[in-house]
Amino acid sequence: MIERPAHLTASDPANGGAAEIDAATRRLMAALDALESAVERRREADRDEDELATRIQALGADRSRLADELDGTLVKSRRLERANRDIADKLDTAIGTIRAVLAADNAHE
Repeated sequence: MIERPAHLTASDPANGGAAEIDAATRRLMAALDALESAVERRREADRDEDELATRIQALGADRSRLADELDGTLVKSRRLERANRDIADKLDTAIGTIRAVLAADNAHE
């Protein structure tokens, strides 16, 4: 704060408006404090926004990875289903052949 000579007081008419200057100085200090608080809140908001953007980016990467894994799993699942059908068809053919052999053997007895 500005130092004034001791003989100049707020009640002294010759002080050149020291009371008004003090009031203006207090208002200026209050405004600067409010500005500093607003700047800090903005910094925090920016940090939160950056953190959110980072999280969204990580979620996007996870989503892509999971989609790729799902596609690979679907391909494997379809291959297994096809192999299962092929094996079932071969087993049915083998069972049919064994039954035919057994039926033929029983017919010869």
